[in-house]
Amino acid sequence: GGIGGGGKTPPATGSDRRLKKNINKIGKSPSGINIYSSEYINDSYGSGVYQGVMSNEVPLEAVSINSDGYEMVNYNMLDVDFKQI
Repeated sequence: GGIGGGGKTPPATGSDRRLKKNINKIGKSPSGINIYSSEYINDSYGSGVYQGVMSNEVPLEAVSINSDGYEMVNYNMLDVDFKQI
């Protein structure tokens, strides 16, 4: 599943730390969730630098597992925007 460029966050995006490289903490959300910049190792998830969270640091109810076994995060349940930066 790739990330579309429509300006709206997909309901669930690949937020598993194992999918990412060049991970840097860049802030915290109002609720205290760490916000990171990172790039995907595999371009099929998206190319470029993104802002988002790590799936292991958010409430479990916001996390699901995709068909490849990676954790996805439902950003509609968080006070963090997933976006390309």
